[in-house]
Amino acid sequence: MVFFKKGELNLLWPFYFEFSVNEKVATELAFGAAINGNLSCAFFKSVGLNVALDTFVQLGLMNIIGGMVIVLGDDPGANSSQNEQDNRNIYKMSRVTVLEPASPKEIYEYYKHAAAFAVKEQTIVVVRLTTHVCHARQKISFKKLKATKPCQTNFNQKNGPYIALTTMALDMKRESIKKLHQAGQYMKDAGLNRELNSDTSQKKGVITSGLTYLSVLDVLENSHYRPDILKLGAVNPLEKGCIISFLKAHDEILILEELDDILEIQIKSMAYDSRLATKIIGKTDDEDYVGEYTPDKVMDKMNLVWPDMIIDRRKTFVLPVEVPDRPAQMCPGCGHRSAFFAIKKVLEDEDVTVADIGCHTLGYMPPYNIGEILMCMGASTGMASGLSLFNDKKRVVAFLGDSTFFHAGLPGLINTIFNNHNITLIIMENGTTAMTGHQDHAGSKIPIESLLKGLGIENILSCDTYNQSKLSDMVKTSLQIKGISVVIAKHPCMLKFTRLQQKKPDFVQKHITINQETCTKTHECVERFGCPTFIRNSDESVDINLDLCIGDGSCRPSCPEQAIDFEKGVK
Repeated sequence: MVFFKKGELNLLWPFYFEFSVNEKVATELAFGAAINGNLSCAFFKSVGLNVALDTFVQLGLMNIIGGMVIVLGDDPGANSSQNEQDNRNIYKMSRVTVLEPASPKEIYEYYKHAAAFAVKEQTIVVVRLTTHVCHARQKISFKKLKATKPCQTNFNQKNGPYIALTTMALDMKRESIKKLHQAGQYMKDAGLNRELNSDTSQKKGVITSGLTYLSVLDVLENSHYRPDILKLGAVNPLEKGCIISFLKAHDEILILEELDDILEIQIKSMAYDSRLATKIIGKTDDEDYVGEYTPDKVMDKMNLVWPDMIIDRRKTFVLPVEVPDRPAQMCPGCGHRSAFFAIKKVLEDEDVTVADIGCHTLGYMPPYNIGEILMCMGASTGMASGLSLFNDKKRVVAFLGDSTFFHAGLPGLINTIFNNHNITLIIMENGTTAMTGHQDHAGSKIPIESLLKGLGIENILSCDTYNQSKLSDMVKTSLQIKGISVVIAKHPCMLKFTRLQQKKPDFVQKHITINQETCTKTHECVERFGCPTFIRNSDESVDINLDLCIGDGSCRPSCPEQAIDFEKGVK
């Protein structure tokens, strides 16, 4: 699909797309567009809902005349998040309709259903994805996109009310409950909840949804008999009719769902109210609430409940060599690595360093060990300020990425200024939102240093992180200043920069070399700078992995013997 920026709207395909500064703003912008009469969509990941929550919980109360869809990626297993929160709890509390596809093809189909229902009932619908549904690949045949009406500007307060105060809020809640009932009927008519029946079920059944459904199918490829399966495509509201019918047809039901027991509690309640004798098995162990329901985990659960059903053909393979751990790494040439190498030199053991979300979070790992506390985006300044209270012995240093600075960093920083807290803030500026795919951010139009000055901060220092000696001096100076001081550690994201360079017709790959005659094997480059391109051999010599090295030269200052240099003839 083609998206057009503001001012570039095509008459036939009037799409508008933007990267908003954070999830709350994205949700509010999409809502504003929708009550103007346009179908809108906002999308973000699991913990992004926390940022948007103040607005999100109101959306189910509103009459959204254009319709609104939120595509939200939950992260069972905490693959790339600081927790694995189950946002179905929030969806239920907010009384919003939720569809949960299990594959890329279903994402496409379910999104169309979500949009259709949102437009029809003038409401919000959530399409809930999980990590490995997003990572899957599948061939999909897209239907032709029909020309749509031009973007609307038809806001009218008579379509509301849009202010949830006193008794109006209660009437709006009643309307949201009514829309949930209508959603249940729509999902039933659309057939989003479906049964897969077996001739050998022995009156046993499984109720599941999303990726867990695919894990169940994998497990059942090797089975003595197969239970019937009820796959729920709509997980809020639940279609009571099909669930009760499925329960009545079986003696035993196993409910398989990742994370919390959201389906289980509701289904057991339905069974109790209907006085059904069906045995319903859900979560029985603490581990059932933790992690993804991969085929291995589903197999273990089904073997525990029905030990005669599954043929366990898993084998334990012993590798001929021990494979070392592969911890997450900053990219070769990353400016954050140079920054941490320089900053580490001037920090004392008792100094407290506070991390934030971004590529620079990896500074907490060896060899830098910078960043002892991490919460969520933009939290570093507030936590650092709290740590600085009544603290005359330990210096407190907070880190904040440039994207996060605009996303959520400003309120904490303003509070620091307002209350005159004594912290040093180091802003790691790489010019992009690198960790999540190089999205643009407000720093491309609003210079950070100008904004800091506008906030009244007097002590601002700035330099390129590759100038490591200068950066060390700046941090040392900043640490001696009482009150708020800021160091902006700048360098472009080298992954993005290198990719752009490689597209040029005259691009030549550069590398670094090590003069083995000069090298004294002090291993400062390996143990303190820590670029993944260095290879430490069994004889303690150091080589360069040419597949990884980008030839940027940021490692050169790390060698006390100056044994690291550019390739001959390359600078």
